Amino acid sequence: MTVRVVIVDDQALFREALATLLEVQPEIDVVGEAANGEEAVRLCAELRPDVALMDLRMPVLDGIAATARLRAEQPGVRVLALTTFDDDEDVFAALRAGAVGYLLKDVSSTRLVEALVAAERGESVLQPSVAAKLVARVARLPAETPRPSATPLSDRELEVVRLLADGRSNREIAKTLFLAEGTVKNLVTSVLSKLQVRDRTQAALRAKELGLF
Repeated sequence: MTVRVVIVDDQALFREALATLLEVQPEIDVVGEAANGEEAVRLCAELRPDVALMDLRMPVLDGIAATARLRAEQPGVRVLALTTFDDDEDVFAALRAGAVGYLLKDVSSTRLVEALVAAERGESVLQPSVAAKLVARVARLPAETPRPSATPLSDRELEVVRLLADGRSNREIAKTLFLAEGTVKNLVTSVLSKLQVRDRTQAALRAKELGLF
């Protein structure tokens, strides 16, 4: 099966180049293009893609507002932010709005394809610099009411959660640890359960909060 993608960017030349790049990838099917967030919401309602590859700074309706609308109106469409900017406010606003991942436009084609496939499965995909920002922000947060202690992680699960904090996909973790991708998926599920969190981003933040790396 292929991942059905809508590309959302106000720069026509970039959209066309990106579509050309992705269309030769067997895992990806580019089903539409939109020049702003308003077009993206309308197009996604019509085409029902798996993933919207979303720029953030666009006219008419920006990517953050479009992401929030898609999350509310079309929760089956995953949003993967792809932008030039990685300042803190853009990163956190996009993730709060419901983006499952955040990549910069200097990402390699291989990494982008892996991120689209991971996003379709609902995995969080973060540029390493973005993951570092999240961890740094958590470190600056004031102490909260203590949460119940997490179940201790195994050595292998600790390796996995450290790689999650670096923004690695399941496939990249599998390559790094010389494991099958299915094994990594099971380890990630176990990590989420033990840390009492819902997704990979929260797992990385909880691990940092607990001083696991």
